Amino acid sequence: MGKFIYEGVTKVDVEDRALHHLQLVITAKLRRGEPFAFSWKDDRSTGDGKTTVWLHPQSVIVFKYFGSRLPAVNPAWVDALAYTANNATGLYLVHEPVGSATTGNIDMGLAPAT
Repeated sequence: MGKFIYEGVTKVDVEDRALHHLQLVITAKLRRGEPFAFSWKDDRSTGDGKTTVWLHPQSVIVFKYFGSRLPAVNPAWVDALAYTANNATGLYLVHEPVGSATTGNIDMGLAPAT
């Protein structure tokens, strides 16, 4: 279970595979200078509500992985997540499309987590 950390304060647990796909979408949008909202459902232990953060190119974001290898990329899942990020509601985690082919890792210019 990895972590998405925003501005050093807001932290949310995200499964490594999902976190990797979110990272691809988030970094692509921020590289293009596109700010957007990112929302997730809070854990019951923190109130069972919803949190939304505004991501922009100056945001301090950490993607902390539990495992030592980056998961394979499912391009259909990246597309589905990007679709949400480009709408007025902003990015939110959607289920991975069933039966979609996965490919090897996409080079993001980052070293794999160790």
